[in-house]
Amino acid sequence: MNCELEQRTPTFGLISDVARTFTKDYALKLFTQTCFNRFFEFEVKKAYDRGLMKLPIYLSVGQEHIPAAIASVFSDCLIFAQHRAHSVYLSFGGDPLQLIDELLGRRTGCARGMGGSASIQSPQIGMFGHSGLMGDQVPIAVGAALGANKPVLTVMGDASAEEDYIYGALGFAVTKKLPVLFVCEDNDLSILTRTPVRRSWTLCGLAQGLGLPAVDITDDPWLIAHHVRQFSLQLPAVINIRTCRGLWHAGSGCDGPPEWDRYALIKDTMKTLGLERDALAIESDIERTVQNLWAEQLRKS
Repeated sequence: MNCELEQRTPTFGLISDVARTFTKDYALKLFTQTCFNRFFEFEVKKAYDRGLMKLPIYLSVGQEHIPAAIASVFSDCLIFAQHRAHSVYLSFGGDPLQLIDELLGRRTGCARGMGGSASIQSPQIGMFGHSGLMGDQVPIAVGAALGANKPVLTVMGDASAEEDYIYGALGFAVTKKLPVLFVCEDNDLSILTRTPVRRSWTLCGLAQGLGLPAVDITDDPWLIAHHVRQFSLQLPAVINIRTCRGLWHAGSGCDGPPEWDRYALIKDTMKTLGLERDALAIESDIERTVQNLWAEQLRKS
């Protein structure tokens, strides 16, 4: 396994024709959830730009397909994510209306309007809100796996992976053989500082050194689902996913086009699978559905 820090391409670690190892029904469901996550984020951006939100927002545009892929093959688990977790919540079955209310600061929100974008909490789907301390969801997730003895998903960013308590958590998980899937959404940026400026090692290499199964891959959703499915049988394990942040770290601004446009690449794959017309219909339908959800919820006082 190549763990080079600079390996950032849309094909890094890609398995040829991996999408064809899944059914067409699977592809349609995956694309539907990806679209829902993406258009939901666009509506968050619109509301934020109108000044309707009092707390900072962390949008997952450009990375919205990652939790969709994970949730498609890894379910009935406890979830510990960080900021940029709207798509995690939605992909694992969280109520979108409660998330809208949460972002608007309403008591009917999934965290009673007190967590906001950075701390999405939902006991209904087993998702625990984040405290705000970078990466602390990882050792907490390991503790939860020890106590609950059920699969646990924890999601971090490449900056959080540099916090020292991550390493102890990884080591404890492998020592106790705990059922934890560690996922790093590696967009190469700690706010604006690139990873090679910050460190010379990789999370994948570190995890392998501790004895965990680990893989370092690009953010193709079929590839992600392939590895999650394999690793779910040999937890704990680590997946570092090279991806691109479409908008600012916090807020709704944009510094230009990302290194690659995974959403466009997903649509290309749908075309090669003979699902282009289905994808266009899903895209249009989901965009309208999400816009209507937001419009109806915003009309409520």
